[in-house]
Amino acid sequence: MKGLDDMLAIRVKPAYDGGVSISEGGLAMLYVGLDIHKKYVYAVAVDEAGNKLCEARLDNEQRALRQYVCSLPERAKCVLEATLNWAFVYDCLEGYADSIVLSHPKRTKAVASAKVKTDRIDSTVLAQLLRMDFLPTAYVPEKKVRDLRDLLRHRASLVRVRTAAKNRAHAILAGYGIRFPGSDLFGKAGRVFLSELRLRPFHQLALEDNLRLIDMLDERLKQVTQQINVLARGDQRVTWLTSMPGIGYYSALLILAEIGDITRFPTDKQLCSYAGLVPSVHESGDHTRYGHITKEGSSWLRWIMLEAAQQAARKPGQLSRFHARVARKHGRKAAHVALARKMLEIVHHLLTHQECYQEQTSVVSET
Repeated sequence: MKGLDDMLAIRVKPAYDGGVSISEGGLAMLYVGLDIHKKYVYAVAVDEAGNKLCEARLDNEQRALRQYVCSLPERAKCVLEATLNWAFVYDCLEGYADSIVLSHPKRTKAVASAKVKTDRIDSTVLAQLLRMDFLPTAYVPEKKVRDLRDLLRHRASLVRVRTAAKNRAHAILAGYGIRFPGSDLFGKAGRVFLSELRLRPFHQLALEDNLRLIDMLDERLKQVTQQINVLARGDQRVTWLTSMPGIGYYSALLILAEIGDITRFPTDKQLCSYAGLVPSVHESGDHTRYGHITKEGSSWLRWIMLEAAQQAARKPGQLSRFHARVARKHGRKAAHVALARKMLEIVHHLLTHQECYQEQTSVVSET
């Protein structure tokens, strides 16, 4: 009986090379559906005829997952949904399963929804859809892209925590009817102002704790931002994107990380749809009604484009004029969304044609 290490060594490389099909190779294939949870993974394997071969509840850890795949009697093609910690399971099985497919959760639910929902049913449905080639798949970014996403999202989370601490400090002062006469309560003048305040003991403690938290977060943000700037300077695509008003190093890197490979979006409309910046459409008979933006796809890409649009609207030029014209007709909120969508269209153009932004030849229309 071979040990686990021996079995793992056998599976380090796929069992076939050069994209040989199952029929060409003459080898059977098993289809394994993996329903991922925080502490465990439920796996169901079916054969090419759709017959259930085996099922197991596995600990959500590397050794158990690899041992299960290596213990299967035939080659294994695995499928998992893009939910929770899918990346960990994907990385664990990469190189041990013959192939791994990432399923789009929402579209999979639309294809095969059930009134009775259990781990066994979910895993079986995934395996059967994979076997029949009916599975709506999702994009799998490279590890370096995933790492970049995590770094940029980490910075955003630090900023949000700092903002919450600042809001708490403002709330404490508001409870005393205190107003700072300057513009930045947390700048040098603001800190002097805060140090001279004498509040009731509990509020004094809360204010000091929030100020310490802000200082700590400022220091961590400085370190993270330095790392981001180093990565940005080494990427030519950042130069193309930062040539457009409203986009800085951080915005450019986050846009690139969320998009991944630009070639997976043949048109700018598809990219805008991925960001959820296109209007929803309700069609019935001869009537078509357009509603609010769909907010589907990448919430991070939509967020950073809206942030960039607000910055671009303050800078003189073609983009701000476009924003002002839309704002006059539909209001500032709608103008921010329209400009964000227009800027994302430009992003698609810049990355596709590998060039910097120029207002004279920009894809932004003034009509």
